[in-house]
Amino acid sequence: MNERILELFEQSPETYVSGAEISKRLGVTRTAIWKHIEELRAEGYTFEAAPRKGYRLLGKPAKWQLSELLNGMRTKVLGQKVHIYDEVDSTQTIAHKLVAAGALEGTIVLAEKQTAGRGRMGRSWHSPSGKGIWMSLILTPRIPVYFMPQLTLLSAVALCRAIQKVCHVEIGIKWPNDLLIHGKKVSGILLESSGEDERLKYVIAGIGISVNLLTEDYPEELRAVATSLAIESGIEVSRESLVQAFLLEFEEMYALYLEKGFAPIRLLWEALSVTLKRPIRTTTPTGVIEGFADSLDDSGALTVISPTGERIKIYSGDVELR
Repeated sequence: MNERILELFEQSPETYVSGAEISKRLGVTRTAIWKHIEELRAEGYTFEAAPRKGYRLLGKPAKWQLSELLNGMRTKVLGQKVHIYDEVDSTQTIAHKLVAAGALEGTIVLAEKQTAGRGRMGRSWHSPSGKGIWMSLILTPRIPVYFMPQLTLLSAVALCRAIQKVCHVEIGIKWPNDLLIHGKKVSGILLESSGEDERLKYVIAGIGISVNLLTEDYPEELRAVATSLAIESGIEVSRESLVQAFLLEFEEMYALYLEKGFAPIRLLWEALSVTLKRPIRTTTPTGVIEGFADSLDDSGALTVISPTGERIKIYSGDVELR
């Protein structure tokens, strides 16, 4: 039915088609037409609705341009092998399967749409078709398992710097890895790993970036807390350019990390942080902690000073800025 509706709009480009006409020609109710239009919107199609006129198709969902992506890639390892899918449950799931099949470090998975995108702490991630970057990056760092939180922070720094360069927006990192613009979330990062003998066998960095979503693309419950790069910058952002910029930043920072350790990454993270030097409240596996976010330690843990002056290290948790 969605395909038949699109055919009608393609027969009348840039003109309004009334709900009554669509209903008559396709033999379904106007309520059913509205539901199918909403489904198409969720897939990335843009419609204008006008009283007494009907609907007008304004835009189709963007598609990844593989040749453009590869031609502009300036990395040596990351992004040299690319897998692109129209729709997946999660790019993380695909990446795990690719690792099992022998995929090399630097391989990336991109999807136009995720039906079960995963965020931190078991949350879902809103990832409609053609509007964002839903990506997983395969890494094989030879470091101890307990260093993985450092890679999470490194990922956030690389992505934050890439967005600054491509989109020219004021953006910062909320510990450990949420990217915020004007207090609203625009990106999240999820690292999953497998280890053996206390060393990492591989890491999969899941990157979700709300790139070209408009306000109406978000469910009502997310509009107060989420935003996109297009909303904040006022322009449509090239997804290919942003992926290229991120992978280059990551590759350079990853090399620095493997050579110099976490110290230079920590300084960069602190410079981009919107968490440090302000009161926070965090829910951890052991309970709720309130205090003043002071600094990162050498492992990447957040050091919080409690109202009594106690210095508490937080290794995982959900931070609320106060």
